[in-house]
Amino acid sequence: MNPHPTPSARAREVVAGGYDLHVHVAPDIVPRLIDDLTLAGRFKEVGLAGFVLKSHYIPTAERAAVVRATVPGVDVLGAVTLNRPVGGMNPLAVEIAGRSGARVVWFPTVDSVNQRNEGASLPAGAKPPMWLGLQEEMREQGIDPPPVPVVDDSGAITKDVADVLRSMAKHDLVLATGHLSGPEIVTVVRAAADAGVRRIIVTHPEFPSQHLTVEQQLELTELGAYMERCFTTPHTGKIPWETMIDNIRKVGPEHSLLSSDLGQPFNPPVEDGLALMADHLLEAGFSVDEVHTMAVTNTVHLAAAPTSVAGGAA
Repeated sequence: MNPHPTPSARAREVVAGGYDLHVHVAPDIVPRLIDDLTLAGRFKEVGLAGFVLKSHYIPTAERAAVVRATVPGVDVLGAVTLNRPVGGMNPLAVEIAGRSGARVVWFPTVDSVNQRNEGASLPAGAKPPMWLGLQEEMREQGIDPPPVPVVDDSGAITKDVADVLRSMAKHDLVLATGHLSGPEIVTVVRAAADAGVRRIIVTHPEFPSQHLTVEQQLELTELGAYMERCFTTPHTGKIPWETMIDNIRKVGPEHSLLSSDLGQPFNPPVEDGLALMADHLLEAGFSVDEVHTMAVTNTVHLAAAPTSVAGGAA
């Protein structure tokens, strides 16, 4: 018996054609609910356009290319996350990712200064993220590299961040802010906009280690950034659904996108994430058009193929 809710047919229809820009699936180095090849087939069955393969540890552009070739009709996109396994804030890793066809660059997550300082400060009853156990296991083995800074002592971005942003602009890559703090996110997004990065996602602003205020979110939307509303954040008890719903209302659906952040063995099927979110939001009073904007219009815009940029790879 399936212990998870089932999306309505109406919700499936509203999110059809959308991308899930944040999934965690196998192959990975922690257990996952499903592998990327099987998920591509399921996305095709339910009418979703594609997804971005996120790993906190492993670049995924080459794997995404294999899945696209194996399951035609589903646009599976690769990414790189700038944690220590790829050298941290590593301009070379970003340049290689851009030349390999990656679409998204996540700034540091598990190795961000903010996340290291925050640890696993979660509300009572919330399910801890799966990476937490792995991080603790590595520390017990003496594998504990320093966190990855994005700003210097004066609060300005580091030279490595500037170089990364320059490479991202050249390849028209999407910036996702990872697990940075609110002030770090504002600083990085401003620098990214100045550097010519055209598509910017503020990663799960409601997540406890981000916890961006509505005022910060509005400031970021003025710079062209989209707020990512992740299904797992309220579903796993990290925030109430009402908090996310209120933030969307105040910031605006036009500045928000829906993603699942699914793939953990204890959570619902990944292909259900966007539709389950749609059911919550429709029940909360958002219109079909507003939910479609968040689930489809905005995700298609962000997932679109890079434009030709002078000076890019030949």
